[in-house]
Amino acid sequence: MNKAQLAPLGSTGMQVVPMGIGTWAWGDSSTWGYGRTHTDADLQAAFEASLAAGINLFDTAEAYGSGQSERLLGRFTSTSQQPVVVATKFVPYPWRLRKQNLLDALRASLDRLGLKQIDLYQLHFPFPPIPIETWMNGLADAVQAGLVRSVGISNCSVEQMRRAHAALAKRGVILASNQVEYSLLHRAPERNGLMQACRGMNVTLIAYSPIKKGVLSGKYTPENRPTGIFRSSLANRDYLARVQPLIALMREIGQAHGGKTPSQVALNWVMCKGALPIPGAKNVRQAQENAGALGWQLSESEMATLDVASDKVMSK
Repeated sequence: MNKAQLAPLGSTGMQVVPMGIGTWAWGDSSTWGYGRTHTDADLQAAFEASLAAGINLFDTAEAYGSGQSERLLGRFTSTSQQPVVVATKFVPYPWRLRKQNLLDALRASLDRLGLKQIDLYQLHFPFPPIPIETWMNGLADAVQAGLVRSVGISNCSVEQMRRAHAALAKRGVILASNQVEYSLLHRAPERNGLMQACRGMNVTLIAYSPIKKGVLSGKYTPENRPTGIFRSSLANRDYLARVQPLIALMREIGQAHGGKTPSQVALNWVMCKGALPIPGAKNVRQAQENAGALGWQLSESEMATLDVASDKVMSK
């Protein structure tokens, strides 16, 4: 992957491939079936296949698998011959009331990851009553202590992002990113001003659930619905029926680009919008499919057509 194909992480000076890998499923048995649907060997193979394809950013969190995701990523990273950009997150649990709690959690994450410094450390979500400024000061302390290269936030509104940006700026620290849900089936960041605000402040919008937990892959239909924990939120027959014309369009567009899959079209759409998607990868097949979204670009007319089809799904 050459330098021309890298993208800046906000205005930090760091460069990453414009897609990462989300690792929520790594070590999480209750939600994602870790140990049943995928093993450590599957995950290591996915990690290595992603790196081989040039994807160098892996996003985890202390809450994923109660720390197991960080442990697995740390193990895989320790034997890698290639540089890896590691992002993780701090959860502001109700019993965490002071910025020292963030610094303690950070050191625990560093332990599990086997690292001396984390490339991107993020606030997982804002949680009142502790003001976001408290956590930003903790993140600034972490940067100044050399424990963190750059800092971000997640699940924050425009107003919360502005407050975070201002609090960090007072400490001479850059806000690198805001990680939120964003996909062809969840376009709130376009409509609530968040994407525009990110551009204005030079903050990278990191998109989680960029293929809507598999819905945009085309594998689900009204007759073949999701099972398990996502059944209630994604398995509505009417919803899945409304999605099918969009999936058909994505297949058609994918064929025009050499046989790209709906998932690859969905990921490319996110990148063309200027966001950085972080799809999951539980095995080599998923890792290689993710990588197939790189190295090509949807046309403006294809983007516009997808936007219209997306609007039709969400307006009903």
